[in-house]
Amino acid sequence: MRIGIDLGGTKIAALALDDSGRALARRRVPTPTGDYQGTLAAVVRLVEEIEAELGERGTVGVGIPGSNSPKTGLVRNANSTWLIGRPFEQDLARALKRPVRLANDANCFALSEALDGAGRGADVVFGAILGTGVGGGIVVGGRVLTGANAIAGEWGHNPLPSKRADEEPGPPCYCGRRGCIETFLSGPALSSDHLHATGARLEASEIAGRAQAGDAAAEATLRRYEERLARALAAIINIIDPDVIVLGGGLSRIERLYERVPQQWTKHIFADCVDTRLVPPQHGDASGTRGAAWLWPLAVEPE
Repeated sequence: MRIGIDLGGTKIAALALDDSGRALARRRVPTPTGDYQGTLAAVVRLVEEIEAELGERGTVGVGIPGSNSPKTGLVRNANSTWLIGRPFEQDLARALKRPVRLANDANCFALSEALDGAGRGADVVFGAILGTGVGGGIVVGGRVLTGANAIAGEWGHNPLPSKRADEEPGPPCYCGRRGCIETFLSGPALSSDHLHATGARLEASEIAGRAQAGDAAAEATLRRYEERLARALAAIINIIDPDVIVLGGGLSRIERLYERVPQQWTKHIFADCVDTRLVPPQHGDASGTRGAAWLWPLAVEPE
């Protein structure tokens, strides 16, 4: 049995899989925001509850909105900032009395969709998270590409490509820079852009719904978003040339993105034709937990 944990900014989800990928049990609890020890305890409790229900001990993989530093082993670059500088993997392993595998949540998402999801059968898959933050993961030949600095796929903290004059210098980002892709393409960024343009404070889902109903201001906001997303994904295509890009996060539910963004990215891509597919996730909200579970290969049993 493999247990995957998706540790998000607002919720912690857990899923147990058998060797065929069939879901055996699910749990979800609110994230104890700002509380490191409370977050650690919540993950431990989820694992213990699943194991008690199924009567079996499992391996544990965890996706977090950040990554471990190869230098220190401590969490860094997490938008769940209370994890930063903490030995979360080591503390969790000690609490659960077994090794734990920890990875960036976007890497987990990409791995899930590449192995048995929307990117199944593709050699190179890029998973792009568009949610509270913006993250990415790269899977090549069924394996997550981590990189020498463990930051492969972190497109959200690159500058938005080809900024227009009215986009400079860009909104401030929690990472300390301005104009990061995340500050233009996250859910909160979409809401902020609409607020700036119209004075109306709406969630991303409301903006999408109003645009579909014919609201001109919401339509204009979505068009700006689509054009920016096209620029950002074109840069990814120019560098790693993926077969498939799978969108995840709350904004992946905006159906028009899958048609309109590829229509606009071609002019930014250094090729005479673009065969990369932009697709929604097959596993939806479960992709993060599934990918975390698959951090352990089938040949490994819990210690």
